[in-house]
Amino acid sequence: MDHQYEFGTPMGRQRESNDHDIILKGRKHLDITGVKQVESFDNEEFLLETVMGFLSIRGQNLHMKNLNVEQGIVSIEGKVYDLVYLDQSNQEKSKGLFGKLFK
Repeated sequence: MDHQYEFGTPMGRQRESNDHDIILKGRKHLDITGVKQVESFDNEEFLLETVMGFLSIRGQNLHMKNLNVEQGIVSIEGKVYDLVYLDQSNQEKSKGLFGKLFK
């Protein structure tokens, strides 16, 4: 008996609001759940607010393939170089990043 899963949750089952998962396939396709808001994006960097903090995704030729605000799901395609969480402990780094983004 085959079961289909989406982001680790059986299809049709409602996700909890604090779930946050990242699935990266071949450094080309990124699926992220638990996204509260897309702060900013361009073809080299995405800044997302997730239920577990701000997440910066950097790469090349990045573009949003899918956005479902109600379910908090974002799909990004392109070459992914890195994923970094901007935690309170890295507050100085995040201020630097925010400063760069909003100049």
